[in-house]
Amino acid sequence: MSSYECIITAVHGDGPRKTALITLNRPKALNALSDPLFDELGEALLAFDADDSIGCIVLTGSERAFAAGADIPTLAQHDFQSAVRTDMITRNWEHILRVKKPVIAAVAGFALGGGCELAMMCDFIIAADTAKFGQPEVKLGVTPGAGGTQRLPRAVGKAKAMDLLLTARMMDATEAERSGLVSRVVPADKLLEETLAAAEAINGFSAPALQLIKELVNRSFESGLKEGVTSERRVFHAVFGTDDQREGMDAFLNKRPPVFKHGKR
Repeated sequence: MSSYECIITAVHGDGPRKTALITLNRPKALNALSDPLFDELGEALLAFDADDSIGCIVLTGSERAFAAGADIPTLAQHDFQSAVRTDMITRNWEHILRVKKPVIAAVAGFALGGGCELAMMCDFIIAADTAKFGQPEVKLGVTPGAGGTQRLPRAVGKAKAMDLLLTARMMDATEAERSGLVSRVVPADKLLEETLAAAEAINGFSAPALQLIKELVNRSFESGLKEGVTSERRVFHAVFGTDDQREGMDAFLNKRPPVFKHGKR
């Protein structure tokens, strides 16, 4: 357990590589995303990313809300000059994008505005059947500021993103899965169990291979197909110089479980 004020951290699993669980913990504010919360979240994420015993990170909230949005009372105090001067959002919201290990969002309840954007910064989303997603910033007379107009169209397509962004409506977990925003929907009472099981499966694979897969998929959204496939091919060639490749293929051929070194000698 942790000594943070806005998040709770824990470690799960009994294998050589474990899962870090980070829980957003501002229940009275439905986990509204404040600067102190993001400062703590960034510190925890980067610490777990540097910990060789951690293979995967799960980010979750409460049953009522993953995060219902940004902390509006704090945001309302800003004008243009102070937003620029304090480097609003850029200063501390995006540490999660620096994490090399897989990060899974386990979402129940509301994931709205900044909460939806934070979930989309994770590598994939597992949603409870109670989850609701949306980008309602237009109701406040503002635009999304942490990727809502950029990541959402990449996940669900232009038409669906425009619908959500311009009407401020919420979509439920079923629609989110159908639209490609979430990878799977599970019963609310099984959300953490299912997500930790997915993380445990990830923990059993080669850490360098996982990191490279994550980098390649992210690059696919920032490059053309030909350039992306060329990068993928070179990485595929390169992994044939790793101990984990030799171990994985030898284990397959000899019908035994692999014992990966995760890049260690």
